[in-house]
Amino acid sequence: MNIALLTAGGRGQRMGQDVPKQFLNVYDKPVVVWTMNAFQNHPDIDAIMVACLDGWHETLKAYAQQFNITKLKWIVPGGENGQSSIRNGLFELEKECKPEDILLVHDGTRAMVSTDIISDCIAKCRVYGSAIAAIPCVEAMLNTDDKVKSNTMTSRDKLLRTQTPHAFTLSKLLWAHREALARGITDTIASCTLMIELGETVYFSAGSEKNLKLTTTDDIEIFKALIKSKKDEWLK
Repeated sequence: MNIALLTAGGRGQRMGQDVPKQFLNVYDKPVVVWTMNAFQNHPDIDAIMVACLDGWHETLKAYAQQFNITKLKWIVPGGENGQSSIRNGLFELEKECKPEDILLVHDGTRAMVSTDIISDCIAKCRVYGSAIAAIPCVEAMLNTDDKVKSNTMTSRDKLLRTQTPHAFTLSKLLWAHREALARGITDTIASCTLMIELGETVYFSAGSEKNLKLTTTDDIEIFKALIKSKKDEWLK
């Protein structure tokens, strides 16, 4: 089984809005519903779980019913950070799912994830045991300690910008999160960084510049433009 585990437990303070960013309405649909739709419409996704901000569970259920998100099977409490939200989801899935089931951990506010990204993530995970959506780094990368100045750089040729989904088997993720607790690792940035902290090797899958995470109001404006845009026929 292929399961999408969406993290939607944050309050979105950097967005500066009264409503959590995953529930902001964009063209008459909450952001998290746009994200769920991407996995709902993918033929290889069997079920969806959302780690949801406390106080919003019933709202999420109502939206899922309104927008016919029939693959939503579980809603679990979000944690104090992304790592604990994912862990909450894993411990619930362990009760019902098989160790070899593939989990695609995905930001609930990364709503432009495409069919191709999801497909490649699943395919690479089946081959290598992991898959981290990533894209090339095209900017010049400068190192800084104070965000004011720099006199050193890192070659962009050795860098990739990671996105989500991050795919692993359920058993691998359960091992990683239990091992992290044993080692006192409690606030790692993402599943890929957690695996690397634990000494594991991760493999990459296709990402996209369009697969942006909605963090600021600027991102919302870009998201709205992407929804309305249509690729010109002459672009390959």
